[in-house]
Amino acid sequence: MVFRPCIDIHQGKVKQIVGSSLQDGSGALENYVSEYESDYYASMFKKDNLQGGHVIMLGKSPENYNAAIKALAAYPGGLQVGGGITAENAQEYVDKGASAVIVTSYIFDSSGFNDNNLTRLANACGTDRIVLDLSAVEKNGKYYIAADRWQRITDIEVNKAFLLGLSSRCSEFLVHAVNNEGKKQGVDEKLIEILSFSPIPVTYAGGIGCYEDIDLINKVGRGRVDFTVGSALDIFGGHMEYELLKKYR
Repeated sequence: MVFRPCIDIHQGKVKQIVGSSLQDGSGALENYVSEYESDYYASMFKKDNLQGGHVIMLGKSPENYNAAIKALAAYPGGLQVGGGITAENAQEYVDKGASAVIVTSYIFDSSGFNDNNLTRLANACGTDRIVLDLSAVEKNGKYYIAADRWQRITDIEVNKAFLLGLSSRCSEFLVHAVNNEGKKQGVDEKLIEILSFSPIPVTYAGGIGCYEDIDLINKVGRGRVDFTVGSALDIFGGHMEYELLKKYR
């Protein structure tokens, strides 16, 4: 189990928001807005040799793009990037320092699972540089992929068979528990248990609010599920100490 750092960018600033509150044409419920720019955090993660963190652009805008590129430049090869990634722009982000690109909506579009787009993406940047974001919403005890900044709930179920079937098409999975994200009220044990069966690296995000939650991820995830902490982390205005969590590497 490894700690994966994150840099979430909204309106050009590093923020922590309640993910489910992000809507088109309106603001979002903000937990924290940093006074520092993205490269400040990227440089911190580089200094501490934390690998496989992710930079997420929450919305398409020049401000978000510029902040993401600034983070990648500060830690080339150390961060993944997501938000509006397609086959047309993936290699650009790799060239600018991304270790991998993170995709959801481009692969899970209005048609369902777009196998053609995933193939095009692999041809553009390589399967080893693809991270599939399978962020999921729980409905009636099952988990379904949420796309388009979690505003569109698909009918694609995240389960053991699904993880196994996609594992040869990417290098990692990133999974936010959408119902828990940004609320610091505990993790989704059932989702973590499902993720523990992934044959490739997988990172869980959503709801971590105390150190006991990390112990729970380790137990339920059988030590096979990595984690990221956002709003609860002290460098983002929370109380959990970055200096402690960075030791999980």
